[in-house]
Amino acid sequence: MQSPTPPAQEQQQLVLRIRNSAHSHRESASEEEREDEEASRTALSTFRAKEEEIERKKMEVREKVFAQLGRVEEESKRLAVIQKELEAMADPTRKEVSAIRKKIDAVNRELKPLGYNCLKKEKEYKEALEAFNGKNREKAQLVNRLIELVSESERLRMKKLEELGKTVDSLR
Repeated sequence: MQSPTPPAQEQQQLVLRIRNSAHSHRESASEEEREDEEASRTALSTFRAKEEEIERKKMEVREKVFAQLGRVEEESKRLAVIQKELEAMADPTRKEVSAIRKKIDAVNRELKPLGYNCLKKEKEYKEALEAFNGKNREKAQLVNRLIELVSESERLRMKKLEELGKTVDSLR
């Protein structure tokens, strides 16, 4: 591909041609008109060529941009796949661990009221045990007192019987 003449240089040449044609005293008016026409056509074709060149370069840049965007999208997809693989490599049992943690949390929520209930029942049991032991001690004291009373009563009755037996023996 040939590199086009720089726009500034072509414009300078065009201006020189126009000046030369306008200032030339040797040429006739018709020749000047022809040259002016030729210069106008040259300027117009140069302008059109420049426009076409600009449009062609614009299309090339657009194609390059779209190609680059396509590559960027592909790379983004590849990076997303790589990121997922890295996450999977970092903790392959993450889902399982998460599920177990959720189960542990659920069991903890169930344990809390059960623990409270257990403490309440233990307190009730201790109170009932203390009441039971207190009544057992009271019963033991009463039984001991009963035994003492019965023993005293038997001793007194035996003493009375002995006295009565002596009285009956003395009557005989």
